[in-house]
Amino acid sequence: MSGGESRLDPAARRTRLREYQEQLLERMQAARGGGGAPIQQLGMQVGGTRYLLDLLEAGEIVSPVPLAPVPLTQPWYLGLANVRGTLVGVIDLARYLGEDGAPASGPSARLVTFAPTLGFNCALLAERVYGLRQAAAMRREGEVLRDADDQAWTPLSLAALVREERFLQVALPPGQGS
Repeated sequence: MSGGESRLDPAARRTRLREYQEQLLERMQAARGGGGAPIQQLGMQVGGTRYLLDLLEAGEIVSPVPLAPVPLTQPWYLGLANVRGTLVGVIDLARYLGEDGAPASGPSARLVTFAPTLGFNCALLAERVYGLRQAAAMRREGEVLRDADDQAWTPLSLAALVREERFLQVALPPGQGS
């Protein structure tokens, strides 16, 4: 959140959030209906990798909130966050994918929640969210897409992620807890 946004009264912030969500909904409906609009995806960075998420799979983007740790869980499961009254499990995707290092933090860190349609109350901790990207305008190099600035982007399906058995097993195996 920039300094100007933090000075807005709560009603003004809610209005701006509602306007943003309406714009995002219009874009999602255009993408779903093929209304001539190019398909756009949400760009974010986790660890050293930039990812593209399908807008229909991404939910809200919020600033990190305090986490309630959950004992006896995998190191990549950071805990539970209260996002607008809903408890969501927060995942450090970089750690889940085997990268070392501390979880993302700082002023540009965000939680990207999963869309309610996925039926999974979860959020990924992102170091940075870049906003909408037009994947159709990128060139494919194997599993990676490259934009006009030669930045590499890796498509990430949240729907596929929630079907991975390992992702669903947040508890530590018996005997590994401390």
